[in-house]
Amino acid sequence: MSNFEDAMADLRGLRIAITDAPRVVPPAPGLYAIYGDTEAWTELRMSPHVDGPLYIGKAEDSLARRELQGHFAVNKAVRAKTGSSTVRRSFAALLRETLGLRGMPRNPDKPAHFSNYGLSREHDDALTAWMHRHLAIAVWPAPRVLDEPLALIESAIIRRLNPPLNLSGNPHPAPGLSAARARMAAEARAWASSDAVV
Repeated sequence: MSNFEDAMADLRGLRIAITDAPRVVPPAPGLYAIYGDTEAWTELRMSPHVDGPLYIGKAEDSLARRELQGHFAVNKAVRAKTGSSTVRRSFAALLRETLGLRGMPRNPDKPAHFSNYGLSREHDDALTAWMHRHLAIAVWPAPRVLDEPLALIESAIIRRLNPPLNLSGNPHPAPGLSAARARMAAEARAWASSDAVV
């Protein structure tokens, strides 16, 4: 069986609740899939397809660190920051009205790169809580020897499964996702301009 087939099987297999993930997800390179419950799909304004992943990603170093800390903040001592996570930015953009989120520069002291917008601490915490309530993950720890680079396996799976929150390499991203992210980026730019005026 190829790495692609192995990864497909694992990523479409066992789903782990976010709160259970620290006991299961290894500190190893690999791929991960994020799944949402019916309410998540509805609040993201997409037709529910709970058997399909919302997002596919890769961790070149550690699934536990990239996924559990960077995206989900499962360790309460570590705060996930939307400005450092493209998948959090996509969730934030689509949940902007539902959760009352607003974009701001990811580094308010040096506002720049507004497409990598962040959220306030309060809004980051609200997004994290929503993710813990509605999302689950599946993982594929990569073997030591790969028959092709991890990035190529990830790309092939994205093309096969069309997860709507993947923008790069996805033939069918969620309608309106790019526009929603652009709105948040514009808010971050406006935030920086208004702060500079004060």
